[in-house]
Amino acid sequence: MNRLKTGCNTKYDGCMKTAAVTSSVLFSLVLMFATAGGCGQSPSPAPVAPPPAATQPVSNPVYLPVSSDPTVSYRVWFQVGSQDDPAGKEGLAWLTGQLLAEGSTTEHSFRDIIAKLFPMAASYDIRVDREMTTLRGRAHRDHGAAFHRLFADAYLRPAFAADDLERIRNRGLSYLEKTLRYASDEELGKAALYDFVFADTRYRHPTAGTVAGLKAITVEDVKAFYHRHYTRDRVVFGLGGGYGPDTAEALSATRGELPAGSAAQQTPAPKPAPFTGRHVMLVAKANSDASISFGFPIDVRRGQKDFYALWIATSWLGEHRNSSSHLYQIIRAARGLNYGDYAYIEAFPEGGFRQMPPTNVARRQQLFEVWIRTLPNDKAVFALRAALRELRLLVDNGMTEQQFELTRTFLRKYIRHFAPTTQAQLGYALDDRFYGIEEGHFSRFLRMMDELTLADVNRAIKTHLQYRDLKIAMVTGEAESIRKALVSGAPSQIQYDVPKPDRVLAQDKTIVVEPLDIRAENVRVVPVETMFQR
Repeated sequence: MNRLKTGCNTKYDGCMKTAAVTSSVLFSLVLMFATAGGCGQSPSPAPVAPPPAATQPVSNPVYLPVSSDPTVSYRVWFQVGSQDDPAGKEGLAWLTGQLLAEGSTTEHSFRDIIAKLFPMAASYDIRVDREMTTLRGRAHRDHGAAFHRLFADAYLRPAFAADDLERIRNRGLSYLEKTLRYASDEELGKAALYDFVFADTRYRHPTAGTVAGLKAITVEDVKAFYHRHYTRDRVVFGLGGGYGPDTAEALSATRGELPAGSAAQQTPAPKPAPFTGRHVMLVAKANSDASISFGFPIDVRRGQKDFYALWIATSWLGEHRNSSSHLYQIIRAARGLNYGDYAYIEAFPEGGFRQMPPTNVARRQQLFEVWIRTLPNDKAVFALRAALRELRLLVDNGMTEQQFELTRTFLRKYIRHFAPTTQAQLGYALDDRFYGIEEGHFSRFLRMMDELTLADVNRAIKTHLQYRDLKIAMVTGEAESIRKALVSGAPSQIQYDVPKPDRVLAQDKTIVVEPLDIRAENVRVVPVETMFQR
C-alpha cells in the first residue's frame, strides 16, 4: 500500500495504530476514544444506519459525526479488488487504484495536486485488497471545500496519464521483484502461504499482481476496468469528524457523477481446493534465514458467534505482538529463537510493520494462520515442531478455565485500543457493511466476551481448528537440508548458546520428536526468483 503524503498527516489509519475489526455502532467505546492522542481526536461518534446483506454496498453513506474533532475523515469504498483481475492482467485492480490516489486528474497534474494539498496539511491515499478498494482522505475542516474538490476529482476525473501509469507500474514491479522477494522474508513467507493455499483461485497472487501481469497492462485496460468496477452501484461513502451538512451533501452527490452501474456480477468467493495431510512449499533463497507461515482455510467470518470464540482461542495461542501469548512464551521467551510467534483467524497484511491490523481488508474466505518469525535455519524444524505441538494440544485438550478467564479479561480491555481515531472508526464501520454486522463489531465483541463460556470456546476449537491437514510455507537459505529433515521425521535436536532451565530442557525432549507426518511427495522447492512471476 502506498500513500500520498503531505504536511503532518503521514499515516492513514491516522497517526495511530489500527485493527482489522469493525464497528458501526461505537457508543460503547466513546469514553475510551475521547482521550486518544495524535492527529485525530475522536469523541462520541453517532450510530449509523443498519447495514444490508454482507458484501453488498448500498447507497446510504456511513456517518460518524464528532463535533469536537477539528478534522474531517473521508473513506470511499468500491466493491472491487485484486480478485477481479483478469487472467494475464494480474495487478490491474492495484494499478487502477494507485492511479486514482497517485496520478493526475483531468483538472490537475499530480505535481499540482501535491502542491495544493501541502499548505492544507492534508492528504489522501488508497488501499487495494482482495475484495475492497478504499480511498481515504483527511483534512482540517477549515479546508473542507478545497480538499473535497481534489479528493472527489481523484475518483471522478482520473486522467490515467501514460507517464503516471509507467511510474506506478515500475514501483509495483520493484515491489514484487525486489522488495517482496529479497527485502522482507517474513512478508515473502506469508505471501507464499497465500500462493500455496489459494492456488487456482483469485486470492492467489499479491494485491500488487504478478510481474507478467503488470507488464501486460495498458492504459486502455485501466480505463475499461475503471468504467466496469468504479460505478455508482458499487460504492459506499464514509464521512467522520467535524464536518457540516454541506460536506456530507457534496460527498453523497458525487455518486451521480460516477459511471453508471454495469452488468458485472460480483466475483464468487474463492473455493480453495481441498487437501489432506501436511504439504510444504520451501522458497529457496540464498543466504536467507528461515521464515515460516502455516495454516488452512476456515469457514468462520466476523460477526458469527464462533468467530469470537475462536478469537479468544487464537489470542491465547498467539495474539499479534503480544509477549504474554502462548507461542511467544514457548518459542521466543523461553528459548530465544526469534522475535515473535503469532496466530490469526483473519487476514493481517503488513504484520511486520503494524501493532494492530488495518481496516478495509475484509474477505469472504479467511485462513487460520500461524506466523513463526525469522529464525536460524538450524532451529527452523524445531520451531515448526514446537508450534505444531502447541496447536495439537490446544485442539485436543481445549483451553483451561484459567486460560479462558485471563484471555477474555485481557480482550475486554485490549479491544478498546483498536480504534483511537475517527479515521480508524470510519474504516471499521465500512467493514461492518461488508460483513453485514448491524450491531457493530465492537459492540458484539464486548457482548460476546460476557456471554461466551469455556464450553463455547472449546466447542469452536474442536469444530474449526485442526492440525493434520496443513499447508506450510518456509523461506530458507537451506532448502535441501530442511526438506530432508522434514521428510525423514528424525528428531530435531537443538543446541542453545546459553544454558536453559531444566523445565525447558525437559519440554524439549517432547518437542524434538513431535510428529511431522510430511510425505516426500508433498514437499516442493520453489526458487525465489520465480515467485509471483505469473
